[in-house]
Amino acid sequence: MSRAHVSVLLTEAVEALNVQPDGVYVDATFGRGGHSREILARLGPAGRLIALDRDPAAIAAGAGVKDPRFQLEHAWFGELDRVLEGLGVAQVDGVLMDIGVSSPQLDDGSRGFSFRFDAPLDMRMDTSKGETAAEWLARAEQQEITEVLKDYGEERFAYAIAKAVVAARSSGGIATTGQFAALVEKAVRTREPGQHPATRSFQGIRIFINRELEELSLALPRAVARLKPGGRLVVISFHSLEDRIVKQFLRDEATSVQPPKGVPVRAADLPPPNMKLIGKAIKASAAEVAANPRSRSAVMRVAEKL
Repeated sequence: MSRAHVSVLLTEAVEALNVQPDGVYVDATFGRGGHSREILARLGPAGRLIALDRDPAAIAAGAGVKDPRFQLEHAWFGELDRVLEGLGVAQVDGVLMDIGVSSPQLDDGSRGFSFRFDAPLDMRMDTSKGETAAEWLARAEQQEITEVLKDYGEERFAYAIAKAVVAARSSGGIATTGQFAALVEKAVRTREPGQHPATRSFQGIRIFINRELEELSLALPRAVARLKPGGRLVVISFHSLEDRIVKQFLRDEATSVQPPKGVPVRAADLPPPNMKLIGKAIKASAAEVAANPRSRSAVMRVAEKL
């Protein structure tokens, strides 16, 4: 049975945006609209919220938000710049990104994100375009599969799994989540207690198929470029690979440009940093984790444009 979708760090994220009644905000990952609805509740009549999502199911769900201040666009969050350009919006007061796969995507067995259901091995967040996981596994070289599982899934048995995938092609290939999970289970010799042997493989392929880390790396500088001075960027990530990108990017943006070694420049003459960090990384409370176990890995980071 599908769980009701619960937005992680809902109050904390929207409070971190510091919503001004007449401000213009971007919810770059609409999902099922939890964060968007909370932002709208804090906006005044002159405020505006632009939301993005790559998933057609999220776009369909967003049709239920009847509010003249709200606009939902079918786009990847890495396309934030293009969307704002098309809407004639030069700058915004805040951008919220809630990165990664959503609960509705995981809980809809037909989407192929989870080994809990036997379904076509799809894994695309945008089902209207691109290659499915099954199509990629049917054509990818063994070396590429190994690298994807190792780099994105942090799977130490990547080579053995990739070898098994290539061998399986001679007997009809891998078309479903059940087939792939069974193959991984055979290839993986040992696994952490309580974790399904295919967990890391599913994660790695999903991140690769949806270009999640590349999209994040594109979206962060584009969001900062569109922020007004004093505008906030709030990013929630659920995986160490994502959080590493966010942490490093914000740290770099909050650091003054340093002159080449040996060049005598006074600190006061250095160009100021682009952003300032707001507080420390925030994680879900024990109460939130108890109510929504999927929030346990969430990390929220906040920065303000200078």
